[in-house]
Amino acid sequence: MTQIRLRNSLTRKVEDFRPIDADNVRMYLCGPTVYDRAHLGNARPVVVFDVLYRLLRHVYGPEHVTYVRNFTDVDDKINATALARKEAGAEGSLEELIRARTEETIGWYHADMDALGALRPDQEPRATDYIGAMIAMIEKLIEDGHAYAAEGHVLFRVRSYKDYGALSGRTVDDMMAGARVEVAPFKEDPMDFVLWKPSDEGLPGWESPWGRGRPGWHIECSAMSYELLGASFDIHGGGIDLQFPHHENEIAQSCCAHPEGSFANYWLHNEMLQVEGKKMSKSLGNFFTVRDLLDGHDGEKGIPGEVIRFVFLQTHYTKPMDWTAEKARAAEATLRKWRTVTERVVPGNPSKVVVDALSNDLNMPEALSELHRMARMIARQEPASNEPVDLLAGLLSGFLASAQLLGLLLPEMGEWAAAPEADLSGLADKLATLRANALETKDFAPVDAMKQALIAAGVEVRMSKAGVELLPGPDFDSAKLEGL
Repeated sequence: MTQIRLRNSLTRKVEDFRPIDADNVRMYLCGPTVYDRAHLGNARPVVVFDVLYRLLRHVYGPEHVTYVRNFTDVDDKINATALARKEAGAEGSLEELIRARTEETIGWYHADMDALGALRPDQEPRATDYIGAMIAMIEKLIEDGHAYAAEGHVLFRVRSYKDYGALSGRTVDDMMAGARVEVAPFKEDPMDFVLWKPSDEGLPGWESPWGRGRPGWHIECSAMSYELLGASFDIHGGGIDLQFPHHENEIAQSCCAHPEGSFANYWLHNEMLQVEGKKMSKSLGNFFTVRDLLDGHDGEKGIPGEVIRFVFLQTHYTKPMDWTAEKARAAEATLRKWRTVTERVVPGNPSKVVVDALSNDLNMPEALSELHRMARMIARQEPASNEPVDLLAGLLSGFLASAQLLGLLLPEMGEWAAAPEADLSGLADKLATLRANALETKDFAPVDAMKQALIAAGVEVRMSKAGVELLPGPDFDSAKLEGL
């Protein structure tokens, strides 16, 4: 069996991955807070951990991998949107308006991530469906002395967990020196964090032993992962921005509530995303959602989801990624070529080099380099018609399977690359006539003029001794042919 190695943020080492149970490899990824469209940075962990999910399924078998990614549907921004709609005259209770908003945004999220070729996880729990489990976990923490109730709140005693800070590599005192923490009179220690907070009548809430309220952010993932994956599971992932405080707090409350388990054995964090070398921000005008790219924005044409995915794969997940328009253009050109050569190919087995690259701490850039090498071999290879086995066919089937292991060249994602339909036979005949005349008169200006006009309309012009062939390209615009 292929040995997978992963960079464990907890130990800061690349380690052999050894699952707790090879028949049930378990992975949890912190999912989105569903208050609006997912921006480009939100998509990076989805693509990274989708590749890991595909690799785990390849190595252990699809039926032996459980992937959980949650939806956080309890949030002040969601509440604010629902309240604004209610004040604007929308019908229904606040809870109903919140549910409608989260259903809407979850639908957007699914559509956008599907467009990037991401497989749906095996489980997608919503926080609001696990409030009872959260309350039970909080009660256990209070009972064991790791949490306390105060003025309708419940807070976790950070200093009750001796290993707090191990993930981020900082002591509690170090954190205190540099952190901006909420100072509240009911806190025993400024570093203590909220497990439960009160809700007034204008906010959503659930009945609890501490009064009507709602959960804090961190307890949600701990409760959902425990209910679906158990006290110990294999991999927990997310963006590096979640390492502290979210993941640090998850570890503390989970290990204290369930000391019989280890929570997650391997922690993986992807680095952040930039746009054209700068941090993505609205103030810089370089902030956009995945849907902005898919549909086109600011007069730019839309970028296919497969192209976005390809750009993501070019940077190792532990390195900051820079999104550029030039990378997108190059990725689109490459994918068009690859789709053309694999148009009628049936996938076989992925290349061992590609599998080994992904097994080496998800080295996606190295896997892509191997795909480029295979593509060059395919371009040079002639069909071996005198051989019992067509070597080119074998190379193509392995190439396609390798690309699909990365989530590329999937049949359901190829519509964008299909050439537009157009009858260009009349123009081909006209160009052929001009060419024949030019061969006699030695005046090729009319041929060159028509060829340039065709190219400007997005037509690929192929001229050979056999004749003239015109093919509509990706930028084909029939309106530009009217003058011809």
